[in-house]
Amino acid sequence: MGNCCHDKSCALDALRERQGKTLRIVLAINAMLFLVEFGAGLLASSTSLMADSLDSLGDALVYAASLYVLSRNDQWRAGVAMLKGVIMLGFGIAVAFALLGRILSPVVPVAEMIGGFGLFALACNATCLYLLTRHRSDDLNMESVWLCSRNDIVANIGVLLAGAGVALTGSMLPDLVVGAIIAMLFLKSALYVILKAWGEIRANPEEQVG
Repeated sequence: MGNCCHDKSCALDALRERQGKTLRIVLAINAMLFLVEFGAGLLASSTSLMADSLDSLGDALVYAASLYVLSRNDQWRAGVAMLKGVIMLGFGIAVAFALLGRILSPVVPVAEMIGGFGLFALACNATCLYLLTRHRSDDLNMESVWLCSRNDIVANIGVLLAGAGVALTGSMLPDLVVGAIIAMLFLKSALYVILKAWGEIRANPEEQVG
């Protein structure tokens, strides 16, 4: 029995080590992507690029929080999942305000920059999704980061469609529409993670956070 418990402990430690390695890689990718996309969004006057960059920043914070709770109990992981949901909710609201500002001060964005940086972001996030997929079913902590990465792929495809739409129409409307869709995706995923985390917190009230 002692060997069995020891083997389970070793297996769990090995799993946490693999999770940590993956999270550190995707954290670095998303931090870099935020800086690149946000700068490109400002230069291109693109709401969709800036919204996508904020998504990358939110993901970097999410991955950092996930690293922190890898070796902690289910209550801790559920609590941080709740925090991640709140972060996602905050960025969804921030994108909505950015959209309102663009509507009040209309500028046609640079389609070529939207398309080029959208492709770059798609390649980066496809790599992150590939790395995280193997950990998707490990626990709520890893499921929530996988959801963030999946949302990134959808957002990147939307950015590419926005670039094509701006190029074809010469209007900022496609860029605004994609920005709005990204904001709604943030909000939907945020509510899912918050509700699921709250369910786990209520299901394990006896566990101590510490």
